[in-house]
Amino acid sequence: MGFDARFTLVLAAWVAALLVALGGILAAFAIPDLVAARIVAILLLAGALAGLWSHVQRTNIVLARFVEALHHGDLAARFDRRGGAGFADLATALDDAMRRLQADTARFAQDQRYLEALIDDMPVALLTVGADGGVSLRNRAARQLFTAQAGVRPADFAVYGATFAARLAGEPGPARELVLIDLPDGPQRAALQSATVHRLGMPIRAITVLPLQGTLDAIEMAAQTDLVRVLTHELLNSLTPVTSLARTAADALAASPVDHQTAQTAMATVSRRITSLHRFIQSYRSVASAPIVRLQAFAADVFADELIRMVGLEWPGTSFHAEVDASLMLHADPDLLAQALINLLRNAAQAAAGADQPHVTLRITAERAGGLSLSIADNGPGVPESLRRDIFLPFYTTRAEGTGIGLNLVRQIVVAHGWSIDVEHSDDGGARFVLRTAGAAS
Repeated sequence: MGFDARFTLVLAAWVAALLVALGGILAAFAIPDLVAARIVAILLLAGALAGLWSHVQRTNIVLARFVEALHHGDLAARFDRRGGAGFADLATALDDAMRRLQADTARFAQDQRYLEALIDDMPVALLTVGADGGVSLRNRAARQLFTAQAGVRPADFAVYGATFAARLAGEPGPARELVLIDLPDGPQRAALQSATVHRLGMPIRAITVLPLQGTLDAIEMAAQTDLVRVLTHELLNSLTPVTSLARTAADALAASPVDHQTAQTAMATVSRRITSLHRFIQSYRSVASAPIVRLQAFAADVFADELIRMVGLEWPGTSFHAEVDASLMLHADPDLLAQALINLLRNAAQAAAGADQPHVTLRITAERAGGLSLSIADNGPGVPESLRRDIFLPFYTTRAEGTGIGLNLVRQIVVAHGWSIDVEHSDDGGARFVLRTAGAAS
């Protein structure tokens, strides 16, 4: 990449003129009494120097103007090729680069407008808290939801509840939680989630608020309907024979002579049924109580081996295995988690009992998302896909001797930890229950 031909020819001409003028000066000073000639030679030399300087300086001026335009963000600027400034190849390359930069900037601006519109139209309220502590309502949902505050400081948002204001102020709390927010339409339970991002090197907390009262009310109503349906069914199943047996006992006692044997048998059966009904009601009370989680950090391999040994003693005919990386740590409530996994291990052992060589495997592995996966697999008949949602319902069971509360309690414990539970098809043909922790659990 060099000078163009015109620039080079003009430059050569000015250099030649400079040399000629310099030669004239030397000749004029070598010959005595040529004062006028000396003055003319000096003027010619000065003119040649000025012309050469102007020719070279023109390129510097053009470059300076181009750089100044870039400094002010003028992406439409182009390199001035007029006047023989030179650097034709450089001008072409710079102009092409400017065109590409201008096109990329236009695409970036278009993408930015799209993202801004997407954020503004999203149905979840988005707030940000800057490094100075100021709260900004970042989208339409936030502006429509929060209208009662008088300022932009976290304390100004206390009108919506102390917990909400404390989270805006940076008080530590779960990354995801349900909070009660006082809105003009009444108190609302809302899902609150926060994260920290950086803009221009400064940390900014982004907080999303999603009112869930309507959804939770619908879920509660559906759950209540399911519970009433199940309870009614179970209570009627128990009370119907109790009523019949009580009538039988009354008839036996009223007979002449009194049929003591029939009355005794009927009342003994009534007693057993009432005892069974009492156990069922106690089970219902345990389902209705939400577990309280007390988090601890403990080694996953030691924890799993202890569970395997304990459950293995109850099922000597079943082979139990634990596959756990010795470096993994669990962050959970060890008592509640043990209760959940023991339930799953026992269920797996029951399911595999009919196999030729029943076996159950407990695996704890790290996932790429940063959390852990706890799975219990068996080689039993498996869980049909149509039943994989129903088995977690309270009192739902497919076993004659089952209570239908074990898997529901497992799910309560898992949800209380902020985890998830799924039922899958295992590689051995049976069922695999998978508990997945949040990212911070690994």
